[in-house]
Amino acid sequence: MTHDTMTHGTMTHDTMTHDVAGTGERVERLLGALMDAGARTTAEELVREIVGLYGAGLERVMAIVTETGAAGTLRALVDDPLVSGLLVLHDLHPLTTAERVRAALDGHPHGHGAELLGVEDGVVRLRLEGACGCPASRAAVTESIEHAIARVAPEVTRVDVESADARPLLQIGRRPS
Repeated sequence: MTHDTMTHGTMTHDTMTHDVAGTGERVERLLGALMDAGARTTAEELVREIVGLYGAGLERVMAIVTETGAAGTLRALVDDPLVSGLLVLHDLHPLTTAERVRAALDGHPHGHGAELLGVEDGVVRLRLEGACGCPASRAAVTESIEHAIARVAPEVTRVDVESADARPLLQIGRRPS
């Protein structure tokens, strides 16, 4: 396969990347399509063995990069969407979920108005400030931020967003006598 020909994935900067979550979903669907329980069990064991082998290989790669102090290489691995997704899958990513979420917010056009309140048990809690007050715009901003988080932290199961606009309105009344 050349860089110009692909069956699953997308092209970016002359490199081929695959959607880790999408591939996982396709594997699950293919395993589910096996009608014979014995074949399904064998296929699941085969997938576990292959994933385990690749996970062990990635673990060695990360250890070697870390041991040799190759900070530039480590940064390049972490910045690559495919490698980053695999590092998360194998619990090898050097950044915590919260650190990756914060980086996604920092790189998002509306991220400056999002305060990360916490990450716990797969749930990200955010407070949004400043964006347009109309519900449609707020929903679009929230959805866009959720997608940015999902790209860097696929282990996140939910994003809870609260509005910082819960301030009391300024009341204008008669001047006290």
